[in-house]
Amino acid sequence: MTGPTGDTAVHIHGLRRVFGDRAVLDGIELTVRRGEFVALLGASGSGKTTLLRILGALDGADDGEVLVPRARTVVFQEPRLVPFKKVLANVAVALPRGRATQERARTALTEVGLDRHTDAWPGTLSGGEAQRVALARALVREPELLLLDEPFAALDALTRLKMQDLVGDLCRIHRPAVLLVTHDVDEAIRLADRVCVLRDGRLVTDEDVTVERPRDPGDPAFAGLRRRLLADLGVHPTTRTPLPTGAH
Repeated sequence: MTGPTGDTAVHIHGLRRVFGDRAVLDGIELTVRRGEFVALLGASGSGKTTLLRILGALDGADDGEVLVPRARTVVFQEPRLVPFKKVLANVAVALPRGRATQERARTALTEVGLDRHTDAWPGTLSGGEAQRVALARALVREPELLLLDEPFAALDALTRLKMQDLVGDLCRIHRPAVLLVTHDVDEAIRLADRVCVLRDGRLVTDEDVTVERPRDPGDPAFAGLRRRLLADLGVHPTTRTPLPTGAH
């Protein structure tokens, strides 16, 4: 995979990924601009995580064209911290050693509100704190593309909302292109500039989010977009209904 040019961070054309006799991704067409935040919704088994893994070079395509920047990082559902390294070392892991790297790692921890936890062991952190370390580790690499694979799914409701706000604020500061895989329609609307729906191996929806920030679920425009997205997912509720946890 080579990098795209101009204002484009991600360019996907005719992407296919087949498992056995089933095309999980069947002719995907998607472009993500630099600095744009795109959320990807889909039911369990729709191929969301497969698409993200291909963009992160963790899986390969069977056909089609995929252009992504070299500088890209992934934040997974689990923090995946190295248990025998302290927090600061986890943020700087695999980066060149030296004072400059240490300072960049400290700055990243300050941005996620963990500047007092540099010498903490991962096992002493709460779930939200561990995920903030994972976010700092991703951002310290200054990615042009940030891939988020349901990073809030394992958090309690209050921590989840705080993490959504943090990610939204940091992405507006650092301006990477972002692809968020999520099963939560409200989360997608709250964070994204665009929301896509993946169904039967194809993108059936690609819609700009025009709801004014800060986005309130009680806003009629928010509620209207939620209804349309849920309908595209095959759900017709009158109240907020996230997709089943673990959808990918």
